[in-house]
Amino acid sequence: MDIQNLLEFDRDLLLSLNGCNSLTFDNLMMTLTSGVTWIPLYLSLLFLIIKNNENIRQIFLIITCSVLCIALSDIVADLVAKPYFERWRPSNDPILKYTVNVVNNIRGGDYGFFSAHASNTFSIAIFFCLLVRSKLLSCSMILWSLINCYTRIYLGLHYPGDILVGLLWGALVGSAVYYLYYRIERRISSKAQYVSTQYTSSGYDHNDVDICIAVLCLTLVYAIIRSTIIFQ
Repeated sequence: MDIQNLLEFDRDLLLSLNGCNSLTFDNLMMTLTSGVTWIPLYLSLLFLIIKNNENIRQIFLIITCSVLCIALSDIVADLVAKPYFERWRPSNDPILKYTVNVVNNIRGGDYGFFSAHASNTFSIAIFFCLLVRSKLLSCSMILWSLINCYTRIYLGLHYPGDILVGLLWGALVGSAVYYLYYRIERRISSKAQYVSTQYTSSGYDHNDVDICIAVLCLTLVYAIIRSTIIFQ
């Protein structure tokens, strides 16, 4: 399969996943794609970090690594890949811009390869998967990232290929930053391996982890309720 066939497949897949002519669903996707919606989740993760680490150096290190995940994702996506490849967003593509469904005429910047939303959220998800070592939190964080990814396709702001490459870059960034964190953390902490059922293997209290998962679920419920009642 050559590059043209891949691009054609990418366009066809986009058109099959983009939009559904529902005002309620449009509003749901707009709510879910907004970073403001997920502030409670970010605060719950901050609470998890502060509650389950021994000193300010460890807390600062984890927060710095989280910021580094987002910075590396954004810089490479927005300042390197998009200007270099110059692949149109579907919403701005001269061939597709009047075919794809957009919401509130939001079309984003000119270029969309690759998705910073995908790389940002997935890098954070992977970093916290490796940091906390909770299967339930890992599944929840990956699902959160994938939901954000789908909103970008639904809103016509990215091709599926943009999302896929963003996920791959996010996985690489999250893993690399965690490795950096692990090397530094071993030098500044004497934290032992935890074997109690109260804690994950990396020392995070399951009750505190459950708070993060509950906040994520409640945020989803809020987004659904908001999208349901706003047009009534």
